[in-house]
Amino acid sequence: MKALRVHETGEPTDVLRLEEVEDPRPGPGQVLVRVRAAAVNFPDALLCRGMYQTKPPLPFIPGVELCGDVAELGEGVTGLDVGARVIGGADLPSGAFADYALMSAEAVFPAPEALTDDEASSLFIGYQTGWFALHRRAHLREGETVLVHAAAGGVGSAAVQLAKAAGARVVGVVGGPEKAKTAAALGADVVVDRRSEDFVSVVKDLTEGRGADVVFDPVGGDSYQRSTKCIAFEGRIVVIGFASGTIPTPGLNHALIKNYSILGLHWGLYRQRAPETIPEAHERLTELAGRGLVKPLVSERLGASELAEGVQRLADGDTVGRLVFTP
Repeated sequence: MKALRVHETGEPTDVLRLEEVEDPRPGPGQVLVRVRAAAVNFPDALLCRGMYQTKPPLPFIPGVELCGDVAELGEGVTGLDVGARVIGGADLPSGAFADYALMSAEAVFPAPEALTDDEASSLFIGYQTGWFALHRRAHLREGETVLVHAAAGGVGSAAVQLAKAAGARVVGVVGGPEKAKTAAALGADVVVDRRSEDFVSVVKDLTEGRGADVVFDPVGGDSYQRSTKCIAFEGRIVVIGFASGTIPTPGLNHALIKNYSILGLHWGLYRQRAPETIPEAHERLTELAGRGLVKPLVSERLGASELAEGVQRLADGDTVGRLVFTP
């Protein structure tokens, strides 16, 4: 099969190599899947750079989520049928940037019928992250104001749609006019271009000084620090990641004085500590997709020869919506 493999870590355009390799074989508890589509995620760029929290052995195939057809069941796998259209997370080092990928059986879920292959491939990680951040960690309530950073990106775009589906008012922060158009199309009530506007003053004006009830922050750095200036009484800042490359140092005295919460979200940890919550969230997301309330925004479809450059652009912050690899 054809696959994009990493033999040494570095920038995606330098280390992703298109190669012919043997088809993987599923081990006990695994499933072999023919890849229909694989969404590109920021962790894929971090994997290429050797900066992700898990480091698969070299050489490896990135691609952490996909939509595909079950091709073969490993020993002990039950409840799945060959030919079934599924989504979920890939089992590195045999990731989804290939014709075939391996998945752990517990990470395989039915693909929502309401979504195309491209859209379905983008539903698992980003939307699960958004769901857990907004509902399980922040306990979002109808009518609250949610400030979403990187609102035109993969995870941010999911948060915008999920917050709107929950009846919240959404302020999306983006970098540039094209991303502003994307965030507005996703449903954000107010869009702030951080390059020309101050989101702190916008949030304060919109809420008559109260501030945002929930901050969804996959960026870190200055975005986090400035969010503390417009967080509401009993507000919740959910820390998703640090796409800016800077990990902020919170002033806990400020959180005490303003009476707000700082919440971390490591979605992958739920797969280890509370695995029953993942299929529950998938059912809710499938329901929302069926009602047309969530629909991943696929901005580009990339072939194998274009994928390395696409991963690089995502790493550099030059993309909107979801990039999807189609073998």
